[in-house]
Amino acid sequence: STDVKTISATDVSDIVEQCMPSIVSVNTQVVTTSNFFGQTYSQEGSGAGSGIIMSEADGTLYIMTNYHVIQDSTSINVTFNDGSTAEAQIKGYDETADIAVITVDYNSLSEDTKSNIAAAVMGDSGALKIGNGAIAIGNALGYGQSVTTGVISALDRELGDSSNKLIQTDAAINPGNSGGALLNMKGEVIGINSNKIGGSVIEGMGYSNPISAASPIIPDL
Repeated sequence: STDVKTISATDVSDIVEQCMPSIVSVNTQVVTTSNFFGQTYSQEGSGAGSGIIMSEADGTLYIMTNYHVIQDSTSINVTFNDGSTAEAQIKGYDETADIAVITVDYNSLSEDTKSNIAAAVMGDSGALKIGNGAIAIGNALGYGQSVTTGVISALDRELGDSSNKLIQTDAAINPGNSGGALLNMKGEVIGINSNKIGGSVIEGMGYSNPISAASPIIPDL
């Protein structure tokens, strides 16, 4: 029909450029144990995830991620937007909510790194509507930061072992994206992405813990 009205879509490069300094890659060393025929074996491996810079105070940089990203880790390193790396420590976590806070010594960072990172702006996930645009940023597959886009597919989803009512999106969320940000079209963080939820069982859909549910927990952590 000639009467159909269309809109002109624009890319999200400006939003990504604004928000990328707030996202870090989280790389861990983990020890796993296995039991075979009554014998216990320990094996060290590596893991990859993402994190969101929340704030800096008194020389400490605070980063939010998923608990399962740092679970059982023996060491944690974060890689910033400029490619530099720093050691991180676990500050606190809530296993049920799958949220953790890790910290980095801000004073140990170079001036170049400090000028290339920023605290994320937190949004209101309670104001979301189905069909709103969504952008996922994270350390997909452990290869470094990448971006996927989509829409908010559903709200208040109850799935798996998560204690939260989740945001569902068709923006691709892959291994390594866990702990990264789901953004609205203003560049505000509206969710913490989790590849653990759904995983390979569910195709074409990703899930995020709503930021409005996580925010009250963070100060205690």
